[in-house]
Amino acid sequence: MGLIIGLVFVGIFTVIALPLATMGPSSSAKQALATLDSAIKVDRRELLPQKLNVRKNELLSSIPWLNQKLLKLELTPYLRRMMSQADLNWSTGRLLVLCAAGFVIPTYGLLLATNNPLLAFASGAGLGLLPFGFVLVKRHRRFSSFEKNLPEALDLMVSGLRAGHSLLAAMALVARECPQPVGGEFKICFEEQNYGLEMKTALENLIVRVPLQDLKITTTAILIQKESGGNLAEVLDKTTYVIRERFRLKRQIMVHTAQGRLTGLILTLLPIALGVGIYFVDPGMISILWHRDIGIKLLWSAAGLIVLGGLVIWKIVDIDV
Repeated sequence: MGLIIGLVFVGIFTVIALPLATMGPSSSAKQALATLDSAIKVDRRELLPQKLNVRKNELLSSIPWLNQKLLKLELTPYLRRMMSQADLNWSTGRLLVLCAAGFVIPTYGLLLATNNPLLAFASGAGLGLLPFGFVLVKRHRRFSSFEKNLPEALDLMVSGLRAGHSLLAAMALVARECPQPVGGEFKICFEEQNYGLEMKTALENLIVRVPLQDLKITTTAILIQKESGGNLAEVLDKTTYVIRERFRLKRQIMVHTAQGRLTGLILTLLPIALGVGIYFVDPGMISILWHRDIGIKLLWSAAGLIVLGGLVIWKIVDIDV
């Protein structure tokens, strides 16, 4: 009887198990296995050590060969700092390309139109310096705005210090409440100290970004107070008074030297304007200056004397306060 039961069990197992063993997994089972495999699968490349480049790659131009050339020039850091001070989002390559285009295109056009190399090169040089002059004008305006708003920023710092805030918190208050460019520059200084930079280094970086005499006085007062101690609010209050007095005296000097500056401007531009006017009235008469050797020498001498006279007058009226 037991033998019969055993044979029946083996037969039933053979009939049911063998077909199931020969059948492959269903589509749902395959999908589940694929999902599980993709979840636990680790790419071998991810286990390899990655090369980390911690160097700061600065893009000075979108043109690769020009970017490589600019990285080797010592003039590049100065131009980059100057455009940063002017708050212009330009690359060094863009500035140099604009200057080169402003020189080459007008020079070539005037040379073909007038066949006058002296006039062509002089005009091209003047137009080629226009982008550089635009950067200088933007930089001067930004510095003037910073100098104008600095006393109010220092008053805000004094109020914060007298209310019990630390110097770092007072700088954060200036960065948050004061308009640009004062707020932006103090925000950079505040963030540098938050990232672990020393107070002295952060203030020196601020002076590099904004090289103004009033700001140098302020940073010097802060650093001396940190070394010797004392009431920082009182020191900054007196510093603000000195800055306002310097600003008032500078305005008075500009009023008294206005006549001298206007005289220098007129004496510099009058020969040029007179020469251009004569050229349009009677080109044949004034063209003798660049058609003869003695005329060319006189033109170069006149240009040198005009530049020298303008520099002398500018030096006289430029009174340092």
